[in-house]
Parts: sequence; C-alpha cells; structure tokens
Amino acid sequence: MPLMLLALFALLPGTAAAHGLFDGHLEDRLPVLFSALLLGAAWLLYIIGCRRAKPHGLEPMWMHLAMVITVLAVFGPIDDWAETSTTLHMLQHMLFMIVIAPLWALARPLPQWRAAAGSWLQPLYNGVLRSGRHPVPLALLHGAVIWIWHTPSLYMLALENTWWHVVEHACFLFSAWLFWWSCLRATPSRIPHALMAILLTLMHTGLLGALLTFGNTPFYGESRDLADQQLAGLLMWVPGSLVYLAAAGWITWRWLTRVWRRQNLPGQETNG
Repeated sequence: MPLMLLALFALLPGTAAAHGLFDGHLEDRLPVLFSALLLGAAWLLYIIGCRRAKPHGLEPMWMHLAMVITVLAVFGPIDDWAETSTTLHMLQHMLFMIVIAPLWALARPLPQWRAAAGSWLQPLYNGVLRSGRHPVPLALLHGAVIWIWHTPSLYMLALENTWWHVVEHACFLFSAWLFWWSCLRATPSRIPHALMAILLTLMHTGLLGALLTFGNTPFYGESRDLADQQLAGLLMWVPGSLVYLAAAGWITWRWLTRVWRRQNLPGQETNG
C-alpha cells in the first residue's frame, strides 16, 4: 500500500507535481527519490512490525492517516505550489508540525519499527524514549528549527535547492515529532513540563505568525506578494494556536481524569 501510493503521486503530470519521481534529470530527482524511499521504507516497516507487535486501539489508523497526509504534502501539488506561494509553503509546514507529527506521536510506531528492524533501530528507540522525558528542551529545539528555517536566507535556500528542501522537511518533521511525543505521551509527573512546552511553542509561533501578518515589506524577496505573506502569517498564528490550545486542554483533561480516578479508588476517601 505505501509503495503504491508513492508511485501514484510520482506519476502525476508535471503541472500537478513538479517534483515527481520521473520529472527532470536524474540529478534533480535524487532528493525526491531518497525521500520516497525513506518514507516508503518507514511505512512498510510499520506494516511488517504490526504483525509482530500488535498496536493498541486506534494507533494504526493514526499512523496510516499521517503517512497518507505526508505523501500528499511532500509529493502532491502543494509542494509545487509552495515554490511560488508563501501561504501554501506555510500550509505545508503546518501540516508537518501540527498535523502529521502529533498523529505520529499518537500512533506510537516505535514498537512496530523495532519489531520489524530488530536491533538496527534500537538506538533510535532508546533515544526517542530518553528525549521524551524532557518536553521543555525539546520545545526549545523545535522552536529553534522553526525560526532558523524561516529566516529569509534559509527559506530561499530551501526553495532553490532540492536537497536543502528535503533537509528542511526532515528538520520540521523530526523535531515536531519529538516535541509532540514528549507532550502527548508525558507521564503524570511531567504534565506541568508538557504544558509549559506547549505554552512556549504557542507563544513563539504566534509571535512569528504576527510578524509575518503585520510586516509591511515582503520578507522572502521583493517579487513575493505582501498579502500572500500576511495570509501565511495568519495561517501560522490562528489555526496553529488553536491546535496548541486543544492539545493543552486534552493533556490537562487526561491528567485530571487520572487524579479523579485515584481519589475515587476504594480506601482513598477520608473521613470528615
């Protein structure tokens, strides 16, 4: 299934997918081929791993949904349109950071990947588990990635060089996945840290969105439309803030539910 979907998007006409796997010279296609192989391998390993380590509840649905959206965002027409539209470029980034990454965190694919790949992925497995204990440092790392790649020089570099475009996507996806993993999978003792991490991310992404929205000159080249940039900033500011607020509310609700259940356990009541 994953390879068939990748092949489908690769065969789209050039006008719909300028970064298709079979468009242009081999040298231009190598970064896209690499991305497709990496994404397809991750998806295939998950499917194989599900047969050896059964996932829980809705985790397979979250994983497959995340992978389908990733294919659409990376190989679909959005990637082509993002080259000329700041708004659609921002939409692509937002899909990575507030849709795909939290879905990956909810899917919890590491046990399946480890079951399929054995000891090969053990360092990644251990690294993610260890880093997940520190939501605030991961929020700072993810925030640094966001601000660095939205500087004009690196923003334009990613548009002009396909390899750097792939690196940009990988940075957004991986740092956001670690951030959401640490927050959505936080233990009860680390809930305050997770909420602080989300609040920090909400504040600085809102600030970046506001700067783009209220900027009176194009940040990414004079040929760029100022209204397009302002719409991109609004997209980061408003929908992004709503997602972070919803995540904070969900984490708080889960934490309070645990507290109430603990208080209602037999033997926990106190006599008045």
